[in-house]
Amino acid sequence: MNIYILVEITSRELDSKLLLAILAAARGHQVILSDTEGIVEGTKKGILAPGIFHTKSLTPTDYKQKKNQFFIDKGFKVTSLDEEGGLDLFGYEEFSKTRFSDKSIELASAVFGWGDDDVDTLKKKYSKYASKIHKTGSPRVDLWKSKFSNYWKMPKSAPQKPFLLVSSNMGLSNGYMKMHELYEMSHKFGYYDRDPNLIKDQFIRTSESMLKTGAFIEAIKYLGNNNNNDYDIVLRPHPIENIEAWKIYLDGIPNVHVIREGSISPWVKNAFAVMHNGCTTAIETIVSKKPLVTYVPFETSFDKNTPNHLGHRAKSPEELSNILKSIFINTKSEGQNENRNETSKIIDRKVFLDKNELAAEKIIKLWENLIDNNHSSSSNWIMFRWLLRKNKIRKLIGIARRKLLGTFKENNKFPPF
Repeated sequence: MNIYILVEITSRELDSKLLLAILAAARGHQVILSDTEGIVEGTKKGILAPGIFHTKSLTPTDYKQKKNQFFIDKGFKVTSLDEEGGLDLFGYEEFSKTRFSDKSIELASAVFGWGDDDVDTLKKKYSKYASKIHKTGSPRVDLWKSKFSNYWKMPKSAPQKPFLLVSSNMGLSNGYMKMHELYEMSHKFGYYDRDPNLIKDQFIRTSESMLKTGAFIEAIKYLGNNNNNDYDIVLRPHPIENIEAWKIYLDGIPNVHVIREGSISPWVKNAFAVMHNGCTTAIETIVSKKPLVTYVPFETSFDKNTPNHLGHRAKSPEELSNILKSIFINTKSEGQNENRNETSKIIDRKVFLDKNELAAEKIIKLWENLIDNNHSSSSNWIMFRWLLRKNKIRKLIGIARRKLLGTFKENNKFPPF
């Protein structure tokens, strides 16, 4: 079987999709990981034979639906696991409206879900296509499990001392995309048509994100100056955040590093604790059995989210410092889950953790049920390699030309793959 796996944000997706690809290859399948351009062009030129096209979402925009229809017309079958997941939300109603539609699910041969929350909501809302929707879990969650702990080596740029990981999720206030650009994009892709309340929500969230940014700067300054030089602090911006902004905000604070190297998982695995507000990394931290501190300096309109109900909660820099000192003294403390039953319920609704089988294995088995003889034809691998090389040279020439003209704009969210 031919399997084509789309990789969009490499720091978020590459490791888990490599796991998926390697396990599929071990079962005798031919697998390509690529950005959209390589797969589309290879298909148009007849270099790539039909197979499974596994995409990262089924957002019902004209562009994505036309792309999926293109693959279907060429004999492919389309499957998807939404990489956003909606893990930071209580419930999945908002995502079920903005990231799916009857048409987008109709085009797909299979939709894979992270857990009960998204799967139950999608099956209820799109009951006509319930048989296409499967609770598999996510390969990203596979890699959070203890059996993969040795995979996540200490990041090369990690400080020498033990470190606190601060996972930032403030793209609305600190992102490369300005508010008017977000509004324009959301309007263009029909988000406001599918959820009319989204306009108001975006403005409220943006203003509260600004306040949270200021509160985090204050807290990090306090920690940096009051931890007796015991540990360093690594702030990791979200992929859509401007890393240079954080470097300016935190300049001159002792023992503070602003780093966005590779996947966040090795940083979680090697930190003595993780600090956040409203970040899905909180769920990874709990699954990875690492101490978690949720910093809530003030109540917001959107505090009722999943991550902010996990781990220790601190409301002031002084309280935050005391909790972290306690964790640092006893890094083997099991106290990060103050309400274990409640935490377990929250995690179990959001992510499916099967002790006996990986999510990646479940997905591959479902792919194998979809294939026919047409999906096992051989692709022209030599021609595809030449196509990729030609595209790489063409892109490098284009970048050089735009830099000379002063029109080059780096794609910070979707770096070249």
